[in-house]
Amino acid sequence: MRRAAQLDPDVGGHHPENPSIRRRNVQGVTDSISDARTEPAAPEPTRPSVFGKGYRATSVGLLLIVTIVAFEAMSVVTAMPIVVESLDGMAFYAWPFSAFMVANLLGMVVAGEVSDRLGPAKPMLAGLATFAAGLLIAGTATTMVQLIAGRLVQGLGGGVLIVVMYVLIGAGYPAELHPRVFGLTAIGWVMPGLIGPVVAGSLAEHAHWRLVFLGLLPLVIVGAVLIVPGLRRTRPRSAGEAGPTAVSGTYRGGTAARWPFALLAGVGVVLLQLAGERLDVVAIPLAVAGVIAVVLAVRVLLPVGTGAAGRGLPAVVLMRGLAAGSFFAVDTLVPLTLSSVHGWSAVGAGLPLTFGALGWSSASWLQGRYPKLPRSVVVGTGMAAVGVACASMAVIAWVPGSAWAAFPAWIFGGLGMGLVMPSLAVLLLEFSTDADRGRNSASLQISDALLSSLTIGFSGVLVAAATAGAFRLSTAVGVIDLAMVAVAIVGIAVAPRLRRSAAPRLRHRASTGAG
Repeated sequence: MRRAAQLDPDVGGHHPENPSIRRRNVQGVTDSISDARTEPAAPEPTRPSVFGKGYRATSVGLLLIVTIVAFEAMSVVTAMPIVVESLDGMAFYAWPFSAFMVANLLGMVVAGEVSDRLGPAKPMLAGLATFAAGLLIAGTATTMVQLIAGRLVQGLGGGVLIVVMYVLIGAGYPAELHPRVFGLTAIGWVMPGLIGPVVAGSLAEHAHWRLVFLGLLPLVIVGAVLIVPGLRRTRPRSAGEAGPTAVSGTYRGGTAARWPFALLAGVGVVLLQLAGERLDVVAIPLAVAGVIAVVLAVRVLLPVGTGAAGRGLPAVVLMRGLAAGSFFAVDTLVPLTLSSVHGWSAVGAGLPLTFGALGWSSASWLQGRYPKLPRSVVVGTGMAAVGVACASMAVIAWVPGSAWAAFPAWIFGGLGMGLVMPSLAVLLLEFSTDADRGRNSASLQISDALLSSLTIGFSGVLVAAATAGAFRLSTAVGVIDLAMVAVAIVGIAVAPRLRRSAAPRLRHRASTGAG
């Protein structure tokens, strides 16, 4: 080493055989030190913000669109009894909801496929126009047929919007902002959850139910104007880009059109809902036909390996359904538990849902502040919180005088969902490319819609049986809550599989025995 230092002027920094070289080196070091002292330090790069330059209008537009969709979802449920009664259609009360749900699934699938081919700009504008048209048709309805048609068009537009928003976030924001953007969209559900039912009920009762639909039209126009700048920044996919081939092995059926299977899934859910409303022999064939339809549909609509919780994208899609299914099945029973089991008023029985919404938004904001946290751990923690909340509601259903515990329980459940939902959205975009982001986003939403519909339907069957005198209502509610605890535990077990699988190179070496 010493000999090398003597031969190489860059090793050791000295040359005993050549004083001139040594003087030059010393001078060079002195100059470097002087430069380091006088040259100002480079400014640190500014971190991008969802409301920073270039993103502000898009972020506000996304937040407004989410708020509109959420307000519509919250308010229509409240106003529908008055709407249907005024149109003399109580015999068809469930049809507006079923039409919306079936069209919603169809819109998700179509939006995913079109977004992968064309980018998010045109589908987003088409979704906004369709949703607005549905509001107009429903808001001017004079017959039940027109109302159902309006809800069908609304559902189609809403399904397009929810999927294209994911595509827009993936294409229009850097990856480091994804947790914050999804946290922001979660906040869009807070205000509708707090005031939506009250505003809708007041409009329907003291003004006119048509305002529940028509009052949202100006907000849709404002949201469209705000979001246009963000759409312009996204690059449309050219016809020559080979997007579909990249996902041909991820889904059964390859690149074939999937919209018929979306209709099949919607019909299957409707059949299951009809079966749940009946307590006779006819319910059995309806339920069997519904299950067959849903199973056949999800084999094509969801990624291969979803049922087995395949590592990566399939686990993410499955987890979304498990989270939504477990939480919302109990969420619908919280007011029923407090009012029918504990004798609370309707207003008091609904208050824990408000606190749950606040917990959800708080956790969504919090996870956005720490984007580097391992998402599988965040999701597992959130599912544990959902499981604890569901177990607590079972105790509340069975223990007299425990109704007050619904407040902390459902805040805890909301916190869990606030950790889970944005994290799954971030993971979905990590596992997606421009070629399959739309299709994967549609799969995520379909898993959410189908599993939550099935678990809520299961709840409805047990509640109907309890109402018919088969057993006590508190028994039915407690059994449902514990069943959802089991679903949450499955989610906890699936959480480690959300991590990306080993690199293909390593898998190949293992399979060939290279060592």
